[in-house]
Formats: sequence, C-alpha cells, structure tokens
Amino acid sequence: MKHALPVIEVSGTPVERGRRYGEAVAPQIGTALAYYAEAFGSSSGLTWQQVTSRAARWLEPVRAYAPHLLEEMQGIADGAGVGLLDILALNARGEVIYDDSFARMREHDGPGTQVPQEEPPDGCTSFAAYGPASGDGHVWAGQNWDWRAGVADTVVMIRVVQPPKPTVVMQVEAGQIGRQGANSAGIALNANGLGGRFDDTVGLPQTVIRRSVLDRATITDALDELCRTRAHIASNALLTCREGFAIDLETTPAGHGWMYPTDGLLVHGNHYQAGVPAALAADYRPMAADSLVRVPRAQEGLSLLRGSTGADESRKLIKQAMSDHLGHPESLCTHIDPRRPQVKQWQTLVSSCVDLTTGDYHVTAGTPCDREYQHLPWNLYDGPTPRTDAVSALRPSPLRSPA
Repeated sequence: MKHALPVIEVSGTPVERGRRYGEAVAPQIGTALAYYAEAFGSSSGLTWQQVTSRAARWLEPVRAYAPHLLEEMQGIADGAGVGLLDILALNARGEVIYDDSFARMREHDGPGTQVPQEEPPDGCTSFAAYGPASGDGHVWAGQNWDWRAGVADTVVMIRVVQPPKPTVVMQVEAGQIGRQGANSAGIALNANGLGGRFDDTVGLPQTVIRRSVLDRATITDALDELCRTRAHIASNALLTCREGFAIDLETTPAGHGWMYPTDGLLVHGNHYQAGVPAALAADYRPMAADSLVRVPRAQEGLSLLRGSTGADESRKLIKQAMSDHLGHPESLCTHIDPRRPQVKQWQTLVSSCVDLTTGDYHVTAGTPCDREYQHLPWNLYDGPTPRTDAVSALRPSPLRSPA
C-alpha cells in the first residue's frame, strides 16, 4: 500500500462536485467495483447486477431526504463513466451486506432466527479527548478505521467546498459521499459499526447520514440530524466540537443510546457501551469480540495525553496509543490475518488524528504502527477556495513518510 493518501478538492453545484470527484478517482472507483463484485460473489453468490438491483431500493429514500446528495452521486457516476446504481451500491455496501446476510439466514433457519451478521459493517475504534484529558489544552478527535484490505488502494481524502454549508474534509472509499471526517465549523464525526438485526423497514444508508451530519454548522444541528433520521443499520457516531464537547450516540433503527466523556476522554468500539437495545437484549453478543479489548487499551494509551506539553507530543502519544498490538492481528492496530481468505482480510485502512483547536488534520495510509501521520494540505478553518477547475486531484501531501 502507498504511504500517503490521495487528496482531492471539489466545489461547485452538487452535480459539478460529483463529476469532478468521479473524474479524479475513476481508477480507484474501478478498483472498488471490481473488489466488491468479487467479495459479494464470494460471500453470497450475488452477481454485481444483483447487488446494484438491491441497492436501487435506496434511490427514493435518498432522493426524499437529501436530493442534492443523490445529484452528487449521479455526478460521480458521470465523471467515472459508471452507472448511478454502481455508485449507490458503493455508498450502501454495508446495508446490502446486512440485508443479504439475514435474508440468507432466514431462508436457512426460518423466521425469527436471531444470529449475528456474517461481517460487521465497519470495525473501528474512535476517540475524543479534551479538557482534563488533554495536557496541551487542545481538542482532539480521531479513530482507527478498520475494513477490508482489498479496498485499501481506493481510500482517498476529499475536501468539499459547498457554501453556505461548512467545508468538509473526509476519508472515504472512492465514490462514497460520506464516512468519517470534520468540518470548518469545528465539528468532527467518527463512526463505528455496531450490529444486531432490527425490522425490515428501509432506512437511510450510513454514508448519507454521516455526510448530512458533517454538513451541519452547529453541534446541536449535527445531533438533530442523527436523532431525527432512521438509519437502515445500527452504527455508532462520536461527535466532537472545538469548543470542548463530545457526545457518543449509538444509533439503531429502533432507537438511540448515548454517553459522555469521563474526565474529557471518550473511546468507542464496535459493541454497545451505552446499553444493549431492548430489541437485542435477550441474546445479544458483540459482533466483534476484539472490540472488548480495543476499547480499554485505547483508553489506557490515550490517558497519557494528560501529560502532554504540546501538539507535537500529543500526536506522538495518539499514534502510540492507536498502534497497540494486544491480540494481534485483530488488535487496536489491525493487521491482515493470513488465516482468512484474501477477499475477507481486514486491516486498519486509516488512522486519523484531528486537532480541532488548530484545524490540523493528520492521517495514515494504513496501519499507524509502521508509518508517520500525513499532514493534509488543508486546514479545517481555511476559507472556501472555489476555483474554475474546482478540483485538485491526487495532489501529494507536503508531509509524507518514506515508502
């Protein structure tokens, strides 16, 4: 894997943003489509045409909730020379996996069977640290994003300039319109897959919800976005704002749970920490057992931030904490497990570290244990900079670790 992530900047109307985004990452989108075609074929026997047919169920819900984001997806498709349903499937890949997994289990075991998902939608460990948890006085947010190793070369950093909405910086798989990131209003969103089977009502894809959250200018509006939408699958959202506040919402189709930091530190993994939803309580099991190890290890490592005397030291301590290998390869810093088939191998795709006080955004292109953070060329609080071409595609970062 490369040791620096591609960086892309887009502006203009939703269709223009999407088209320029699609043009810039067309090769990565092709790689993503090929990988997921193989992955779905391997896990469920679905052809890619069957996957896109299933993804089509989200066309109308997304159009009704956020028509501009569907326009952006259409622009991505046009720019990359693929179909809208291809891009929608990349944005709803977790939802399609969720539906297909349980449909096959119901067929095999009959109605009412309670079983865990075959694959969690995303494995991640998120954090927020500020106040007494931050010795340098800064507000920090970030996460290790763990997912399929086969899409590692499709991950890009994108800056979306969209006045009057906040400018958004995100790490996404090429073709996705939202995942994790932060905005020019000083709000960071870090997210983690949860698990559990709920009813069959169609809810919104996570990429649409997460982008809608990052499009908000206040923490209350961002929270409202999470509280008033019905997601299709359960997911955790950790919101942090530069004023020194964080809240974690365990969002499910059946309701939400929430929790606040302890002495300024909050860490969340892939199990329910605020309380198991009533719909799952009778036979709940964490979908990722390693989450039970990752969370306390991250808490322990990040507690050293209390002694930091400056931002450089804080980043080193965060890198050290997020590089923990207890339980390797399925550790906080996740590495490929050679015992798994290649198409199902996991690893940490990105470790992110955002200083909401200064606006500096750092990421690793892969596991944080063996590479330095890449300092992105944008500050969160830079003003909008729309240009005639509105895109800076695959521009190298000024700071890059050796290959």
